[in-house]
Amino acid sequence: MNLPGLAHTTVPGADPRPAALRALLALAVVFIMLATTGWTAVHRPEGGTPLRATALDAWSKARLDGRPVPPADAPVRTVARFFAGLDGAQRARLADGYPLVVGNLDGVPVATRYRANQHGLEKARLVEEARSRDVALTPADRAEANRRSHRFASLAEPGRQILAFDPTGGGQVAEVFGDLVGAERVSVIVPGVDTDLLTFERTQRRLTSPVGMAEALYGAERAAAPNSRTAVIAWAGYTAPTGVGMDAATGRMAFDGAVRLKALTVSLPGNSSVALFCHSYGSVVCGVAAHELPNRVTDVVVAGSPGMRAENVAGLRTSARVWATRDEGDWIADVPHLEVGGLGHGADPVSPDFGARLLSSARAKNHTGYFAPGTDSVANFAKIGTGAFASVVCATGDDACRRGISGTERD
Repeated sequence: MNLPGLAHTTVPGADPRPAALRALLALAVVFIMLATTGWTAVHRPEGGTPLRATALDAWSKARLDGRPVPPADAPVRTVARFFAGLDGAQRARLADGYPLVVGNLDGVPVATRYRANQHGLEKARLVEEARSRDVALTPADRAEANRRSHRFASLAEPGRQILAFDPTGGGQVAEVFGDLVGAERVSVIVPGVDTDLLTFERTQRRLTSPVGMAEALYGAERAAAPNSRTAVIAWAGYTAPTGVGMDAATGRMAFDGAVRLKALTVSLPGNSSVALFCHSYGSVVCGVAAHELPNRVTDVVVAGSPGMRAENVAGLRTSARVWATRDEGDWIADVPHLEVGGLGHGADPVSPDFGARLLSSARAKNHTGYFAPGTDSVANFAKIGTGAFASVVCATGDDACRRGISGTERD
């Protein structure tokens, strides 16, 4: 537990209560929030046939022309080396025969993963379609199955580039916008609470979904630098908390997400640089992952962050540039930025003491408006994503957030 300032010092004009008491009061606010929004973590049901578990079992026994396939948990290099030795027909056989494994296997060529996930989505859609008509299920379960069936059909539409798909539980999925193989710069959206297969894309409030955020960012990058070779990934590749409950107030899910985020960044094709755009609880995931991310991750951008589980940028132990922004109407500002016994996520990333590069988010509205067209925030994200650091707009109205970046200004 790290609570700076516990000595009973008094600063003119400051809160006269001892710092320890202030910390306890702040913690009480957290407990009240949890009590009124659901103290017990809500766990999503496992609904449907355990397709991926069955696929993993089949994969463990699979052979291709007499050769065993690499284990599903094999290192990226092992998987990449195996698939590099296959011809197109052999890759297709594995993608079509074991889609829910091949489509999620880091090290498999991107085009093969896209193909596999098309098949995996269709297989999962048929299962959910059958469940939606199963009278042995409750009406609520049938309705949920129908929603999942429609979501899988949407994700499987021609032209969509699904990089990962796992229908287990609430599900995990990732989609690529642009040419991932040819990209020189890749941007990854890391979303927060209430993210699963059903909320991965939305018709209403589109920009609150990972797909909407990624589409907006990719459009802004193309507008800002039409000739740049960029790609954007909408990444819902971890199990996110449901609602503002205990899971959202602790780092348990963030630690699992950090492992998966590291795996994604390590396995991306080519030598592209990577920028992470981490929203809300997604910034906790990015903070936990920061010290293990590969050097290709050059920028970590957090928006509407409850904290990154570090007291300052140095505590993140990363070589990446760390940027932060928060709209003045964002309710996350009222969440106590502290960590006590695992509860809470630490210092406020937009506080001066944290040391992040502070970005303007003018015209963003509240907690979910950072990717809206016309906002300073999405324009800044696009500039970072394309490497146009000289034109980034700082929150302070000067060039403070650009200082020290080679080629952007005089040091």
